[in-house]
Amino acid sequence: MLLTILGWILFGLIAGFIARAIVPGKDDIGLLRTIVLGVVGSVVGGFLFGLLTGGLRGFEPAGWIGSIIGAVIVLVIYNRVTGRKSRA
Repeated sequence: MLLTILGWILFGLIAGFIARAIVPGKDDIGLLRTIVLGVVGSVVGGFLFGLLTGGLRGFEPAGWIGSIIGAVIVLVIYNRVTGRKSRA
């Protein structure tokens, strides 16, 4: 159980950092929000993959690529809603 939680934290951290590197501009969201970004991005990526493949199974985590794509989507939406990033 503990290893599963630590695995999700590490997975979310890596996916969140990659998403932050892909989305242009500076993100001041900190380490905890980066982890949450990666974990939520994984769920969003799994959901979108299920919609695209017709195999919708509910909210499931995605692999690395799906997680990063989902995290980028979540980060862009977060930045638009909070207005945290300027449109430079």
